[in-house]
Amino acid sequence: MSKIVQLKATQRGRAGKGASRAVRREGLVPGVVYGDKQAAQMVSLNYRELEPHIQTGRFLSTLVDLEVEGKTIRAIPRDVQFEPIRDFIVHVDFLRLGKASRIAVDIPVHFKGQEASPGIKLGGSLNIVSHTLSLYCSADFIPDEITVDVAGLQIGDSIHMSDIKLPEGVTAVSRDDVTLCTIAAQAKEEVVEEVAAPVDVPATAQKAPAEGAAAAAPAAGAKGAAPAAAPAKGAAPAAAPAAKKK
Repeated sequence: MSKIVQLKATQRGRAGKGASRAVRREGLVPGVVYGDKQAAQMVSLNYRELEPHIQTGRFLSTLVDLEVEGKTIRAIPRDVQFEPIRDFIVHVDFLRLGKASRIAVDIPVHFKGQEASPGIKLGGSLNIVSHTLSLYCSADFIPDEITVDVAGLQIGDSIHMSDIKLPEGVTAVSRDDVTLCTIAAQAKEEVVEEVAAPVDVPATAQKAPAEGAAAAAPAAGAKGAAPAAAPAKGAAPAAAPAAKKK
């Protein structure tokens, strides 16, 4: 259960931008408390006392006992506004809580058992889909967190809202079976083979004789060429050229 934070506040009578700036100049943060069928109440809080609680990241799901002029108001923060450039707190809203009231709160989700997950051991990775859950719970009981055990998950397995056992009296806001996490297979890197582009070779180079091949025989009649072979003995003489017709 979330611990209850004690904060002191001062009643302020004026509203508007001018009054809010005057409050900030005094080192205070203007705020408002509303809800529980009562009139809105304007307050101011000490900046240095308020800031550490906001920096925890869980302020909007934390119960607050707000002491105003000697009276304690049970409330929960609903909005924190920051100055956009210098990022300091400029305003805070509180929802007044009545007895036995139920509220919707965003609860952080934490995951455990990664070292024992078979899927992760095989190279898979934990893919977190939902870091928070919107839950209905009693104003007197707000869980600090929801813990999800992934020790038995294989690659391709997932955990949904229906797989989680919520604390007694706590229900989900959404009716959808929200996915909380999956064990995803590790993506394979595609290896692209580079193929060298063909080189254009001149036609004369393609017809060149291979290295070590014998040189072509010199043409007949060329200087230094071997004489033509004599006709074999007994061979018929070559035919005479045909006579020209007169």
